[in-house]
Amino acid sequence: MLEIVSGDGKVHLRGRFDAAEVDRARGVFDGIADSCVVDFSGLSYISSAGLGLLFATQKRLVDAGKALTLVNLNPHIREIFHIAGFDKIFEIS
Repeated sequence: MLEIVSGDGKVHLRGRFDAAEVDRARGVFDGIADSCVVDFSGLSYISSAGLGLLFATQKRLVDAGKALTLVNLNPHIREIFHIAGFDKIFEIS
């Protein structure tokens, strides 16, 4: 299960971001119109479906001169982003 809390230019993720949660998460990420920080501190897992939604959101924002910044990735998720080459697409801190 994925918990998403958004507000004040931040999105906090907690739990598992998998294919079962993408449609609900899309409702939040499609609503992001400005640069935003996504806090992964409570996230334990992300699937390729979750990665795809983040990538689509980043592409849409970059086309508008905005971007997502990803923070507090645990080592496992950071490695997934590195292997996928997403560490070159997103600002990760």
